[in-house]
Amino acid sequence: MSDGLTQRPRRAPIDIVPVVSDDFESWLKRCDAKLRPWVKASAFRASPASHRLVPDGKGKILCVLAGIGSLDDPFALGQLPAELPAGNYRIAADWPDERLERAAIGWALGAYQFTRYKKRDALEAKLVVEPAARLARVRAQVEGLYRVRDLINTPAQDMMPADLAGAVKSVAKAFDARVREIIGDALVAKNFPAIHAVGRAASHPPRLVDMRWGKKSHPKLTLVGKGVCFDSGGLDLKTASGMRLMKKDMGGAAHALGLAHMIMSTGLPVRLRVLIPAVENAVAGNAYRPGDVLASRKGISIEIDNTDAEGRVILCDALAEAADESPDLVIDFATLTGAARVALGTDLPAMFCNRDEVAAAIAESAARVQDPLWRLPLHRPYRELIDSRIADIANSGGGPYAGAITAALFLQDFVPEATPWVHFDLMAWNLRARPGRPEGGEAMALRALLDFLTRRYARAA
Repeated sequence: MSDGLTQRPRRAPIDIVPVVSDDFESWLKRCDAKLRPWVKASAFRASPASHRLVPDGKGKILCVLAGIGSLDDPFALGQLPAELPAGNYRIAADWPDERLERAAIGWALGAYQFTRYKKRDALEAKLVVEPAARLARVRAQVEGLYRVRDLINTPAQDMMPADLAGAVKSVAKAFDARVREIIGDALVAKNFPAIHAVGRAASHPPRLVDMRWGKKSHPKLTLVGKGVCFDSGGLDLKTASGMRLMKKDMGGAAHALGLAHMIMSTGLPVRLRVLIPAVENAVAGNAYRPGDVLASRKGISIEIDNTDAEGRVILCDALAEAADESPDLVIDFATLTGAARVALGTDLPAMFCNRDEVAAAIAESAARVQDPLWRLPLHRPYRELIDSRIADIANSGGGPYAGAITAALFLQDFVPEATPWVHFDLMAWNLRARPGRPEGGEAMALRALLDFLTRRYARAA
């Protein structure tokens, strides 16, 4: 798949002139006097996501005027790859390097197409990105973000636990990382009983996929991703409409793998580990039931209040395993709760963190690269909402309130206080198409996290 980017074209590229909407009148006064009458006649007002092809009088394009709402919007030019005619283009603006790179990423995300099952016309508008080092930095991120989208967009028929493990192996091979798997009943033998319980009813065996990369002398960074390849809800069966998008319930695993790709591609000096519990939450005679009490790797007993709250159950075993190595930082990703979407909507990932300084640094990176997220509290008094009378903890509170927080508090019980930990509860899906963000699978908060991790671990190089 083309990313819409290129370098060193044979012919001079066509200039894209970004014009900020609020600055349009001032820009019009500053622009070439010969151009003003044409701009007025074309009714161009620099509204966001609008553009005009300016002719040179000889049947060719002189330049492209592109309306943008903000200089800092990474998707300001995201609609252009699909709307411009074939050719090479460059951003003709005196922008700092960070803004140019951010715009190039937004362009490439606008060039994304999912073509596994349906042929599409190739997009032939290419953005020239120079020098080579800048193009490499941009592509290191774009490739990881594309990977997230591709994995989430793939239907469950082709993205069951073995397929998800295959995707991990593909990335591992590209970066000389190591992968091991614990599959099926071996999960019980190796003391991952919660993962096994959730996935045992499916014809596709559950598994824990474990990838490692990096030098032993570098700080330990562990990523954990919820890999529910399809979520029927289990015996607490979802409605048809609630089940429709559940191919995306492995979005957390896709995020962990996409961020790992970005980390390894940029050569970040960390000792990386990626843990993906991969299951299908299916219905069969041996499915786990509401009211069952499950064992977990950490020895905490779990009463099942609802079999549709399965993501936190598989994550708890993976988080316990992650913490056993006392890593410098653990980050988990999960399409975990509808409550987070009610609180923040579908575009804004919820972040929980047990270290204020880590949360603040991530928030700073999010603002720096314009990749929004929002911190929600680990409010300990709500922990009583998931108390159980017959087990150590319940997997759901059963009530309508604070669902995202109680899910995060459930996970926190499996992470030692001494381990810095960040939990993301995200949508991983665009419900509507916008510039640079087509409808379908979406990577969220990963550009922010790469910026944060790069700044955090630069000292380890």
